[in-house]
Amino acid sequence: MHPILADGRRLFAYLVAWGLVGTLISAQLVLAAPFDWAEAFAFGLPLTLVFGFAGLGAFWVCLAAPLQLSRVVRSLVTQLIASVVSAVLWLGAARGWAIALERIELFPGLVAKQAQVGPLMLGLGVALFLLTAALNYLLMAVGASQAAERRALQFEISSREAELRALRAQIHPHFLFNSLNSINALIAARPEEARRLCVGLADFLRHSLTFGSREAITLAEELALVERLLSIEKVRFGERLSHVIVADDEARSCVVPPLLLQPLVENAVTHGIAERLEGGQIRIEAARDGAFLRIAISNPRDADAPRRPGTGIGLQNVRRRLAALHGDEAELRTVPTDDAFRVELRLPAKH
Repeated sequence: MHPILADGRRLFAYLVAWGLVGTLISAQLVLAAPFDWAEAFAFGLPLTLVFGFAGLGAFWVCLAAPLQLSRVVRSLVTQLIASVVSAVLWLGAARGWAIALERIELFPGLVAKQAQVGPLMLGLGVALFLLTAALNYLLMAVGASQAAERRALQFEISSREAELRALRAQIHPHFLFNSLNSINALIAARPEEARRLCVGLADFLRHSLTFGSREAITLAEELALVERLLSIEKVRFGERLSHVIVADDEARSCVVPPLLLQPLVENAVTHGIAERLEGGQIRIEAARDGAFLRIAISNPRDADAPRRPGTGIGLQNVRRRLAALHGDEAELRTVPTDDAFRVELRLPAKH
């Protein structure tokens, strides 16, 4: 369908514009020939509106002769030929309209007056058709630009969703690798604890798969997953591992990406608690701060312990997920000290 006819607002604006053009043409008839104002409006305004609707055909001429650098001359010649043909047909319609008005004795002598302004109307017809063609080229360019923007947006959304799926897919293998290593370490020396670890792992995976299939979960649900994760790790570390969670109700009701905190808590255990003979406490804090939700995870660490391979994967994963979801509105910041490591998250507070 024609882009003007497909949009009621565009059609209304188009008719108003042609009404103004008809008024100007009527005024030109008064100035160029012995028309009085009544004759000029009765003759010129209806003809202009008819030409306006006929000019919609320029859209299909524009489709047949697109304005491309390699075909500019051909397109211009095509439009010029179409404008001359349209102007001639319009001149014939003007002749017929003048005859009709004269026969019903509204405006005697109108046919002779129309003959006097024939060359003027022919030139106006060519100019008006070319202007209509230019408008159609403009509408086609706008439509093509909007379509390109939509395609670019869809591509960006698809790319972001693919990146998020890839990042989320990394979470379970990374966690399973650590958990299976723990089970392997316990199965010979402490089989009962290895069995409890398997049960806890199955419970954690069941809940994390349920939540992981959703786009977002509440922080309260995320913290519940963290509790299950830490209960698994406590089977291995016993009294060496403790934790505390401090989160107000407003923070708990905010939504976050599922499994956002899991890799950070894993890092706190693997690169903090596990490297200290005496273990330590993992502290998780969350609070609503205006339009943002702030979360901090801190753990003690042994500054002299050698750096383990793979350190930083969890941080990169979380940072990239936040960037893909919230752009510059989200931030992950690390605050290392000699005896502690702290990760601070800031993301939009949404419910």
